[in-house]
Amino acid sequence: MTNEKLSDSFASIDIFEKFPTLKRTAEQVFAVDDFREKLESRKPLRIKYGVDVTAPFLHIGHAVNLWAMREMQEQGHKVVFLIGDFTTRIGDPTGKSKTRPKIDSGQIERDAQGFIKQVSEILLTDPTVFEVRRNSEWWETMSVDRLMELLSLVTYAKLIQRDMFQRRIAQDAEIYMHEMLYPILQGYDSYELGSDLTIVGTDQLFNELMGRFYQERMGGNPQTVITTKITPGIDGREKQSKSLGNYIAVSDSPRDMFGKAMSLPDNLTSEFLEVYTLVPMERISQMGAAMRAGELNPMEVKRVLGQALVERYYDKDAAIQENEWFTKVFSRRSIPEDVPIVNLANTDATLFEILKVCMSSESSSELRRLVQYGSVRLGGEEKLTDPDQRHAVTSGSVLRVGKRRWFRIVLGEL
Repeated sequence: MTNEKLSDSFASIDIFEKFPTLKRTAEQVFAVDDFREKLESRKPLRIKYGVDVTAPFLHIGHAVNLWAMREMQEQGHKVVFLIGDFTTRIGDPTGKSKTRPKIDSGQIERDAQGFIKQVSEILLTDPTVFEVRRNSEWWETMSVDRLMELLSLVTYAKLIQRDMFQRRIAQDAEIYMHEMLYPILQGYDSYELGSDLTIVGTDQLFNELMGRFYQERMGGNPQTVITTKITPGIDGREKQSKSLGNYIAVSDSPRDMFGKAMSLPDNLTSEFLEVYTLVPMERISQMGAAMRAGELNPMEVKRVLGQALVERYYDKDAAIQENEWFTKVFSRRSIPEDVPIVNLANTDATLFEILKVCMSSESSSELRRLVQYGSVRLGGEEKLTDPDQRHAVTSGSVLRVGKRRWFRIVLGEL
């Protein structure tokens, strides 16, 4: 099986010149000769994009692969969006130290619809280049004999190579048999779909190489597997995660998207520009060199990042507007003119109660987390750290949460 590291020799792989978005974000390809043959056949490729629907949430890290697929759709190739409604009940153990809790079928279907809506913000949904499938189509009707046949092709030694299984063994943690079977299920999906290509993060490489394995063993055309770059989150530590709060969500407002970009550690700015935007690579290289030489303030580069992100997910006017808003509020330290006004009936409310009124869509745990991390200020620059402390609020008081959310409080009925 061919394995070519793109970081070393990607410039020589001529076929990727047709896909500049994929070229700048790809890391490895398995196998480049297969991919070249498929493209030279001039037949539209079937691109597998599979998800387990645990929650309809996408951040810009997920979107890297979606933008690469969108680029291929524009050249006539079809994305087959595989909803893992069957495998969601099992759970991919990738990066997990515990077994996934069981999710009911109703929740799975609701989350599936949420996923389709979100990916439709990036992918083309014309039926000629977009198809939705569910893996329950074959797994729910498969006979035990057929399943045994599939299992007989794979050894325990092969499955246990997965790094997450090795970690559990080292930690003396349990590995359940249904988790051991997950790579087999995901791999066989590729055979059923007739997948020609899949674009994934490195954490899914083992499972998708299992897809190549089954396609080869069962007389199919093995899919090409391309892995893409994964960056740390906006905190500069672990990769973007909803649970860690270190992400830029695809659904973030232009203001939040721009503001999160401005909070990025300086050393990650060039990497984010390369992976998450369409800013020309030459310009990114020039700005990086100028920052290292002390000739360019990193904040100016972050502005370029913020504008590029907002423009990609919204439009150019929104990007310009958010840059101007940031300049006005933070460079000049003024309160924005468009602060939302909220009504507070209780003149002696706790900080948590005030936050609940201002940010009613947030969970109680998230509001308490914001206070815990010193993100909340009321009427001044002092950080408030006790959610249960009472505050004698006056009309016109301004609540600030983080660097981008402001609320002007009015007492009594509006």
